[in-house]
Amino acid sequence: MLKTEFEKLDLTFDDKFYNRCDKFISLLQDWGAVHNLTGALSRAQIEANIIDSIYPIKFLNDFNSLADIGTGAGYPGMLLAIAKPDKQITLIEPKAKRVAFLNFVKNTLELKNVEVIQNRSQDIKPKNFDLITSRAVTNTSLLLSITNNLSYENTEYLFYKGSLCDEEISEAKIKNYDIIESDRFDSSIVHYIKKVDDKFLRVIAKRKDENTLLVISAFYDRRLKKGSEGRDD
Repeated sequence: MLKTEFEKLDLTFDDKFYNRCDKFISLLQDWGAVHNLTGALSRAQIEANIIDSIYPIKFLNDFNSLADIGTGAGYPGMLLAIAKPDKQITLIEPKAKRVAFLNFVKNTLELKNVEVIQNRSQDIKPKNFDLITSRAVTNTSLLLSITNNLSYENTEYLFYKGSLCDEEISEAKIKNYDIIESDRFDSSIVHYIKKVDDKFLRVIAKRKDENTLLVISAFYDRRLKKGSEGRDD
């Protein structure tokens, strides 16, 4: 299924990528059943999450370094590391059992481009990352705040969000944006690119029943990231 679905999205990967994905699926099923890493452990569910994790590389700008906040069971950071073995990927996760799983996957798949850090993002020594990602961790305003020490003026953010996306954009004080492009590439997924002043906010919306999965990629002005500190665990 994976290869067929990625080909539909015009994403091409080599055999090593698919072999690693197959191994990731097996490892997650084994560990997940014992350690309660995620409730979605069927092959179809994991493959769907793999596709959702990797799809944004279609529209992301090129990057050399990535920090994934609260990687958990591996989404999206570990999958982006598998898809982009030439990029340096740092997985930040505070919970010990999840860190153990991520390190086991890293070593089993021989992912030399992956570093796993057990810590909260706001407690990490300042470092500049080109791309900061996060899925199902906390709201947009707080994510911007707790990653201030990991970003610089050209950092791009990729946040996988739910149905409260518009509210979070408003709360983060991102204003004056308009939809400037709409590209429907199948019957269920819509790609929007919104302009935020001289920056860009890119949103992917995937319809599933009455829920909406939103992926946000944005260049934010650093002044928008000022706010109260919070926890990402």
